[in-house]
This record gives sequence, structure tokens and C-alpha cells, in this order.
Amino acid sequence: MAKKVKTEAPRTVEDRLKTLYKLQLIHTDIRRIRAIRGELPQEVKDLSDTITGLNSRIERFQSEIDELSGKLGMEKNKIENKKLLIERYKQQLDNVRNNHEFDSLNKEIEYETLEIELSEKNIRDYERQIDNKKAEIESTQATINDQSQILEEKKADLDNLVSETRAEEEALFMKSKELEPEVDERTLAAFKRIRDKARNGLGIVMLDRNACGGCFNRIPPQKQIEIKSRKKIIVCEYCGRIMIDPDLAATVD
Repeated sequence: MAKKVKTEAPRTVEDRLKTLYKLQLIHTDIRRIRAIRGELPQEVKDLSDTITGLNSRIERFQSEIDELSGKLGMEKNKIENKKLLIERYKQQLDNVRNNHEFDSLNKEIEYETLEIELSEKNIRDYERQIDNKKAEIESTQATINDQSQILEEKKADLDNLVSETRAEEEALFMKSKELEPEVDERTLAAFKRIRDKARNGLGIVMLDRNACGGCFNRIPPQKQIEIKSRKKIIVCEYCGRIMIDPDLAATVD
């Protein structure tokens, strides 16, 4: 004879509401723990992003310095080539046969001399730009050093806070995961969606003095009756939060 498989009775709306409220209390505790850490996680992230940006700036400056150094080297080579050319023209002046050749060589020497002066001007300009960028790198590196020190201090503070609250937070997460299977997937997904969107993290709230405990809008009498009857999941028509009557919420430990 085949052995009968024991099946679990479907959970009532009341059971699901109680479980959802338990989940809400757990996640409220988790938010409380995270609030203890304050702005430190965001401050650590912002400082890390700032340092990453400053390092990228130094890399950009160094790349520009390398490019300028290449141009500077080209100008120095150009000057050396121009000097050799001028020396050659000067030697040719000793062997000119007429005034035309003499004037032509002098013009070439004058032109190459002007080219040398232009290259020297470019070199001075490149050297000035390189010096400015090196100063920018030095200043940026000093800022990185300062920010890195602050970051290490804040990381240490955050690590201390996390270590103090990690065990409690992990225990709450574990309890949350154990409770979740007690709610059907559709209702649980809706609850999580509402909770994540809510500014205060509340996905289920009590009926409070005939109003929604989340947005404080007045709930019509008929809706209040439906909430208290616990026959179906009722959501606030204004904020979308799931609603539970206070008497049922009071039974949740």
C-alpha cells in the first residue's frame, strides 16, 4: 500500500499578514543597525571615488608630460640639425662665385636662425607646461595622501561598527530567510517591492486611528472593515502599503 504524503495546509490570509509583519519588524531592526553606522559607508565610498578620480588626473597629467617631452625632444633635434645646416652654409660662403650666391646663402642662414629661435621659444613653452603639470601632480598627490589618511581612519571606524553589529545583522537576515517561505511568492514579492520603494522602508503598516500608518491618509470605513476581517490582503489606495489591523499586529512577537 502506497504511503500517503503529508501535505501542509494552505496558510490563511491572517497567517500571511502576521508573517509579513514579523518580516517588517526584522527589516526595521536591520535598518536601525545600518542607521547606527550613519553616513560612514557613503563617506567611505565618496572618498574612495575621489581618490580614484585624483589618481586618474595624475595619469592624465603624466601622459601630457610624456607628450610634451616628446615634442621638446623633437625641437632640440631640430635645433641641432639647423645648426649643422647653418655651419654648412657658412662654409659655402667661402667658395661663392658671385653676389647672388652670397645673398642666397645669407638668406638661408637667416631663415635657419629664425627657425632655431622659434624652436627655442617652443622649448621654453613646453618646459613651462611640463613644470606646471609636475606642480599639478605634486599638489594632487598631496591631496591624495591627505584623503587616503582620512579614508583609512573612516574605514577603521566603519569596520569597528560593522564588527560590533555584524552578528546581530546576520542573525536577523537568517531569521528573515527562515520566515519568507511561509508567505506565497507573489505576496512576498509585492511586499518586498513596496518596502524597497518606501522612504521609511515600511511595506506593511497598521491601521492607526482610521488612517494608514504609512502615509496617514484616512481609510474609508468599508476598507477598515475589510482590513479587520483578515479575509484578503488590503493595500492603501494612496501609498500602496499592505495594511494590518492593530489587534492582529499585537499578537506578533
